[in-house]
Amino acid sequence: MLRVAPGLLLVLLALTGPWLAAHPLDTPVTAPYAAAGDGALLGGDQLGRDVLSRLLHGGTALIAGALLIAVVVTALATVVGCAAVLRPALGRAIERTADVFILLPPVLGIMLIALAWPGGGRWAVVPAAVVLGSPYAVRIVASAAAPLASAGYVEAAAARGERTAYIALRELLPNLRATVLALFGLRFVEAVYVISMAGFLQIGPRPPAADWALMIRENAPGILLNPWAVLAPSLAIAVLAISFNLASASLASRSAPKAVTTS
Repeated sequence: MLRVAPGLLLVLLALTGPWLAAHPLDTPVTAPYAAAGDGALLGGDQLGRDVLSRLLHGGTALIAGALLIAVVVTALATVVGCAAVLRPALGRAIERTADVFILLPPVLGIMLIALAWPGGGRWAVVPAAVVLGSPYAVRIVASAAAPLASAGYVEAAAARGERTAYIALRELLPNLRATVLALFGLRFVEAVYVISMAGFLQIGPRPPAADWALMIRENAPGILLNPWAVLAPSLAIAVLAISFNLASASLASRSAPKAVTTS
């Protein structure tokens, strides 16, 4: 619980943040880059808006986008990875396709997909992150499932004439829980950084949206006047990624199959 609690707390704070903000999102309340003080606990940003209020607003969409990416990539990788080891011919085709996508530079791929997406914005980054993140995830699941595919209980199920979907869901997946949970945590952390990078490069959310990465970019010129305008969103992104990774690692270790010893 000590590892899971910080991540849950930060997610809860980000989701309830808009109701906790003391000031409106786009209303100036201080001078530009005003230092932290009365009425603005973390000071003002480049337009005099309350940094703390924008910080509380900026986590909801980021967490929602990262969760969506992590869930889709993990689910897709689990299904495709299990199918690849159970059907060798299909597995070779999947492996060649994954190799092609892995060779594509991630930043360039995200920029191409996001800029070509109608309307752009944050949700243009989601399909780009799914497309570019899935090949790595598929290889991880396939590598973990490959030794299980030759196990006796899997061969027995195949000999009984069970379908591939049944074998994957009932025989392979229960033994891949730790791998899937760890993969989900890694995909979430990567999604947080991908969305943040897109916001920093201005190919994701656009001003005047409250977004942690966008806050860093917008307020970087005034970091010496009000460091909290940059440090607060930077710390929020780092704490979110680290705490969620620790939580997923803890859950994965508890889900790992225990070795049985006999004396």
